[in-house]
Amino acid sequence: MNVADIDSRLVARTLAGDGRAFEELVRRHLKAASAVALGVLGDPADAEDVCQEAFLAALTRLEECRDPSRFAAWLLAIVRNRALNARERRAVRESEPLERVAHAAGEDDPAENALRSERKEKLLAALSGLPPAQREVVLLHDLEGWRHREIADLLGTSEGAVRVRLLQARRNLKARLSESREG
Repeated sequence: MNVADIDSRLVARTLAGDGRAFEELVRRHLKAASAVALGVLGDPADAEDVCQEAFLAALTRLEECRDPSRFAAWLLAIVRNRALNARERRAVRESEPLERVAHAAGEDDPAENALRSERKEKLLAALSGLPPAQREVVLLHDLEGWRHREIADLLGTSEGAVRVRLLQARRNLKARLSESREG
């Protein structure tokens, strides 16, 4: 039996509720997934995080895999996309802090300073309006650069719960900031 046939059978078994079948898919493709993630990110810890996210996404979206015989290609596309997204987020976190750039650009411009101060007040107001659990997660992840796993360990919850809170927090912030712009 070839690789594609084995993957097809394992996908079918997983969709039928066999958790061991998905574990076997993970074992079969973990090295390739890790290699792709590491190739994009260059950091083993970040690559491991991306692989975990990708396998979780693959499991939750397995019915979207149109050709189970090409499971490996489908999975590696998810890994690569997640890794590219993680690299973008890392680049944003590692770039010059926005406040320092804005300060240098508008140092002698009172109008720019006032606008920056107003934006900062709106952001702080939007953050303070979030439920504490959402505010904590968004601050740890987006401002401090913590990984989902680290936040989950700190809060004594699952990575999935952290991801949900982060998504909700970002949506709430976007809505609150849109309201403040309109009002």
